[in-house]
Order: sequence, then C-alpha cells, then structure tokens
Amino acid sequence: MRKIVITGLVMLMVLLLAACSITKKSLGEVATENTVITKTQDKNAQKTKQNVMIPKAIEKIPDRYFKASEQPGTLTNLYYDTYESFSYDKKSRPLKKHAVVYLPYGYSKNQKYDVFYLMHGGWGDETTMLGTPAKPSSFKNVIDNAIAAGEIKPLIIVCPTYNDTNENGLDSASFSLAMQLTRNYHNELLNDLIPAVEGTYSTYATSTSAEDLIASHDHRGFGGFSMGSVATWRTFQYGLDYFHYFLPMSCGTTLDDKEIFAAAEGHDPNDYFVFVMTGTNDFAYSYDKARTDLMRTSPYFIDIDDRADGNFAFRVKNGYSHDGTAAMEYTYNGMKAFWSGEEETQEKQKGVQSVLGNDQSYKAFTADTRIEDVIKDPAFGNFGRLLFPIDNRYYSGDTLGKLYLTWYSNISPNKTVEIVNYLKKRAESGDTIFYDIYSDEEKAQDPTKEDTGLFFFRGNKGAKTAIINAGGGFVFVGAMQDSFPHALELSKKGYNAFALIYRPGAQTACEDLARAIAFLYENADELGIDMKDYSLWGGSAGARMAAWLGSYGTESFGEKRYPRPAAVIMQYTGLSEVTGKEPPTFACVGTNDGIASYKTMEDRINRIKANGTDAEIEVFQGLSHGFGLGEGIVAEGWINDAIKFWEKHMTE
Repeated sequence: MRKIVITGLVMLMVLLLAACSITKKSLGEVATENTVITKTQDKNAQKTKQNVMIPKAIEKIPDRYFKASEQPGTLTNLYYDTYESFSYDKKSRPLKKHAVVYLPYGYSKNQKYDVFYLMHGGWGDETTMLGTPAKPSSFKNVIDNAIAAGEIKPLIIVCPTYNDTNENGLDSASFSLAMQLTRNYHNELLNDLIPAVEGTYSTYATSTSAEDLIASHDHRGFGGFSMGSVATWRTFQYGLDYFHYFLPMSCGTTLDDKEIFAAAEGHDPNDYFVFVMTGTNDFAYSYDKARTDLMRTSPYFIDIDDRADGNFAFRVKNGYSHDGTAAMEYTYNGMKAFWSGEEETQEKQKGVQSVLGNDQSYKAFTADTRIEDVIKDPAFGNFGRLLFPIDNRYYSGDTLGKLYLTWYSNISPNKTVEIVNYLKKRAESGDTIFYDIYSDEEKAQDPTKEDTGLFFFRGNKGAKTAIINAGGGFVFVGAMQDSFPHALELSKKGYNAFALIYRPGAQTACEDLARAIAFLYENADELGIDMKDYSLWGGSAGARMAAWLGSYGTESFGEKRYPRPAAVIMQYTGLSEVTGKEPPTFACVGTNDGIASYKTMEDRINRIKANGTDAEIEVFQGLSHGFGLGEGIVAEGWINDAIKFWEKHMTE
C-alpha cells in the first residue's frame, strides 16, 4: 500500500517559565470550595404530600444567576427521526428533527436523572429557552447557578419543538397552525422524542418500551409558556401516563378544558401535579383564572391552598406581563417546586462531612500534586505515563501547578487539575478512558507502538466524534495543553472526543492517526459513538497531521480507505501546502507566533477557499504559539466557533 512520506525541518525553541508558588490547601478546604451548600427549605415554600415545594409567592430570579456559573451544565443537540404531524398515523413523510438537551454539571451515565421537557411558545423553536451549544442563553446560566446553589437538583432538560415542516416560515408564528400542531404533538413526543432522549441519556427509565417509560413517569415533567402551555395541557390530555409534573405558564387561550381534565379519570390524584402561573398584567390571566376556577370544581383536582394533599397550585405575579422575563421566572419557580434541591443539598452536606472526617475517602489531585504521583496513580494503570510527554526533556515543573511544556503558552494549572481529576474519576467509576490502537503482537514487533493510544473523553451515547492531535514538533506530544483541554470541552458539549498519543516523527504520527481512525470506525458500535461526519483537530504539528489525513486519507498511511473528515480544525501551524483535496477547514493563530506565521495560515485558507471549499480563519492580535483553548485571553471562545463550523458541515 502506497504511503506518503513527510519530511521537514522542525526548529526547536525552548522557553523558560517562572514557576509560581502555590499555597497548599487542606483536603477540607478543597472539599468546601468545590461544594456549594445553601439552605433550600425557605419560609416561602409550602410542601405538599407529593414532596412538591410550592412557593407562597413567585420568587424573583437572583440577578447574579444570570452570570456564567463556575459549575456549568452542557448543551447538546439530539437528532431523532419522526414524521410529519398531520399525516403522522400514515408515517408517509419522515422528518429529521432535533432537540436541545441540557446535561447538568458533572453528568454521569452512572447516575439516574429526572427529565424536564420544556416547550417554547409562539414564534419560537427548540433554541428559544436555552439557546444552542455554541451560543447558550442567559437562562441556561440561571439553571446552572440554581443547581450549583442546591435550589434545584441536577436534572436533564429537553427543549423540543412542535414546529413541523416550516414550509411557509416558522410554524409557531401562525396561531391557528400552532394550535393544531400542539394538539398533534403527543404522537411525536411519546413515540419518538422520549425514546430518543431516554435511550441516549441516563434516566429512571430502564428501557424505552412504553411499559418502562410509564413506570418511570414520576421522574418526568412537561412545561411551557404561552403556546408552550397549550402543548403542556395537550400532553396532560394525551400523555398523562408518561408524566407526573405539568407546568402550564400563561395559557392565553380557551381550550376544551373539561375534555382535557377527563384524561385523569381512573388515575390516582397523587399521580400528577399541575402548577399554573401567570401575571396580573398578562392577557392570559383571565384565561388561567377561569381555568383554575374550573379545576377547583373538577373531581380530578385539589387546590393545595385548600388541602395539603392537593395536586394543583395557581400563583400570580403582580405586575407581570406576557414576556420573556415572566417565562424565565415562572420556569425557575416551577423547577424549584418540582425538583427541589433540598435532599440533594443534604446529601452534599453528608458527603462533605465524610470527606472532612476521613482524609482517606477523597484523593483528588490539586495544583500541588506531584506529576510523578499522577503518573503512578493506580487509576491510570500502565498508561499514566502517557498523560505527559514520554521524553521528560520537553516538560518541566514537578507539580501540576508548575507544569511547563516546550513551545507552549497560557498553560492553565486549573485546567490541568480539572483534566486529571476528570480522567481519574471516570476511571475509578469503572469507565474505560484509554484504548490501545495496536495489538500486543504489533507492539511486540515494534516496541515504539507501546507509547500510543487514545484517551476517551465521553460525550453523549451515539454522538458525533472528534479526534484531537496535540503538537510537539513531532518530538513529543503536548496533550495536556493541546488536546486534552479541547477533548474535555467537546465532551461537555455532548460530543465524543479522543485525544491521540502518537509516536515521534511526522510519518509515524500520521500512521498512528490513520490507525486511530480505523480503530474508531471498526469499534464505533461498542464505543457508542457516531463516526459519520467526524472531525480532525490539531495544534502545531498535530494540525499538520489533521490536514494531511484530511487531504490524503487513511489509505496513504498504511490503512484501508475510510471516509474523510467532515471538517479539519487547525491551530498555529505553518503548513502551506494545498492539494485541492482539503476538507472544510477552520484555523486560528496569533499575530506574534514565531513558529507558525499567521500570514502563511491566512494565505493557505484563502487558497482553500479559492478551490471552492469552505474555510475560515481567526487571527488573534498579540498571541504567541501554543495558546490552547485561550481561556482568559483574547482567543477565548474560539473553540465554540470551531464547533459551529464543524456542525455546519455535518450531513445529518
């Protein structure tokens, strides 16, 4: 099989890093810093027999909650198959739709989560409430902070859409059409969306069969504002068996209320709870007032203000209108009511007390942890040495906080500590975090292959895949700055990310990348990943690897032919070659890079574009080589742009 032989001169530049002293902290201090504990059982809350914490008055969202949280959850796109709404029963018009899914900070497949399906209103879609993975909304920050503060327990939030084909513009912009679509939506919700969500993420449903989904209904809720509240009432009517909690907010229209309520016939009143909210200046107030008055006369509802064993509540915010502020505030209050973090907070308190009382029960790494101790930690088996350059001439510093890699800048001790703790926690929970790409026989024949493999940063089951290659001048692998941070961020956004550890030398590095691609394709089902539309990422020398595999293919480096990547993401490399076979390419670099000229990179991107291939470049003023994620500097956020570029070139 023909191989492309790559040669080149690599100029070595050794930089000095002044090591900063890190103040040591006790284990108790670390535990206290990382666990936010607040008292959630406040005097404004009325607890029902269903353990629902209904506020006596709708509470304002704290202003600080709109700022980014130190414990952010992750937004990801979930794609699923369904059918056109009006002909759903015939299943004659398949549709591919998607929902935006929120996963709480620290999401783990080993933990079960409640699920809240949150529907948008008129003139909206699945991105209205929480935004997109690349551009989250401020309300996503509110949820992050409320969970971190212990007000809401960690849960999964799904933002779907009742929009159908949008053939004549946004379906939700038409009141009459939206009313019909919300009536039909239960078909898609129960048959397609819920199985897609709860077959992908860790919930209380033991399977996606109707029987098991119904059995787990106590751990599921549905809510929405305005037209989303119409969808909520229709979900009550057609999907009561599947949901326990309902949050219809500002439903400004008449409905066939008695027929909707009759869906509860034969159900235990404790099997469901409805929390209605609106504002005094909202046109929906009169509708909600009339509807809740009717609920009080219905045999299926009991007002909690009348009896402690009630199953519905009605709260009105003085002066509030029909707008986004109201939608966010009501949703925040509803989530606090249904999924109070009180018990979660108590468990955290117990956990902290356990840590404080027994130092042996918690062994998190800190900035003061010796690199040698990380390498030898039992959680990492015999691959701990691959976390750092095999040749220790290319890094310095004896602790995580003092780590310095040759040619790299802006290394964050906090990120380094986060990465090794993430990997250790996953390994100790039983997850496989490292995969060999060569067999024992191949390694016996070529011992250099012992120092290769893939570190796995797991995203969502069945999600798209990214392969990240660190730089290091083809003499070492600077993964702790140039691939691990990227892989971790991609996994937080739901993508499955693999950081490749490869052999020195341009040729062998590309052969290892080709083998990694082959390994992932051949084991995709077992790994739970989607290799269709995969992306190749790299910095410096790693960017050359990504570009070469993207242009020449795996067949040029010793493997059979596998599909080319949907996108190549490159950082700070001086590669100038353009073959005309480049995949869509995104690049970024700094103007003060003494190794990779930004002008060379700009010229290459322009030539790729001239060939008719999509390409983009971001140039950051004043930055030098090896800035990684660029956190805290002018480059911060470039990875979100890169992900958006990749997503643009996904075919499904």
